[in-house]
Amino acid sequence: MKLLSGLLIVVAFCSLALAGNNIDIDKRVTNGYADNNGVKIHYAALGKKTKPLIVMVHGFPDFWYTWRDQMEALSKDYYVVAIDQRGYNLSDKPKGVENYDVALLVGDVIAVIKAQGRDKAIVVGHDWGGAVSWALAMNAPQFVDKLIILNLPHPRGIAHELATDPEQVKNSQYARNFQKEGAEKNLTPEALTFWVKDPLAREKYIEAFKRSDLEAMLNYYKRNYPREPYSEDSSPVVKVKMPVLMIHGLGDTALMPGGLNNTWQWLDKDLTLVTIPGAGHFVQQDASDLVTRSIKMWLAR
Repeated sequence: MKLLSGLLIVVAFCSLALAGNNIDIDKRVTNGYADNNGVKIHYAALGKKTKPLIVMVHGFPDFWYTWRDQMEALSKDYYVVAIDQRGYNLSDKPKGVENYDVALLVGDVIAVIKAQGRDKAIVVGHDWGGAVSWALAMNAPQFVDKLIILNLPHPRGIAHELATDPEQVKNSQYARNFQKEGAEKNLTPEALTFWVKDPLAREKYIEAFKRSDLEAMLNYYKRNYPREPYSEDSSPVVKVKMPVLMIHGLGDTALMPGGLNNTWQWLDKDLTLVTIPGAGHFVQQDASDLVTRSIKMWLAR
């Protein structure tokens, strides 16, 4: 019994130490900047530069630090680079809604890939980072080796749900609110951390959001989110040409799982879908271990 108790104490201590390391990952990453036509994009990197490159793209409201657990685990076998999207934290914050067009956001990711001296990367995106990653994969596939998307259905899936599902329309009211002029006045850095469960991490988030531009955050919605009246996407299908892993927390009410239906119709390669009951929109933190293990296993196929 004493031996078992001792082992439990050691395991608990190691778990706390690991959690502490992940919380303080900002002290161990290498910080850098990539330039996209004069807009500087900050990134945090972990691992050996000789390893295969993973580029991770966060969503709203977030910054590179959201990937801390995944970076820690993946950096043993990969060179992991997590970006701050424009408008966020240490990246530039150009004024004007037009400067947040998805084409420019795609260019930011390409600039980060090139800044590592690489031609392509494994690209991981969540929320708006997922939208940017889908767009990158469809419009500049030469830069994407494999694609991993967290809690962001394919754009056609989102369009279909907005056009056909009243519950999704109702749950997207927040996006319509964000599209209104002056909506950023209703936000504060503190309020935007409502979803961050760890109090130590929340402090870092508040600091990052104070460095961010709240208006720029909402420009993603004003420039790129569908507007009423909602309709199906009738443009020609551009199929995704690389393997895709999708991970979706089923507790997400903002982006409901119905949007995942028929994704395979828009892909040329294989699709792996992992759904996680009990996890919400920020699945990379709500189910951190399962997300990390799923990514590692999928990449090691």
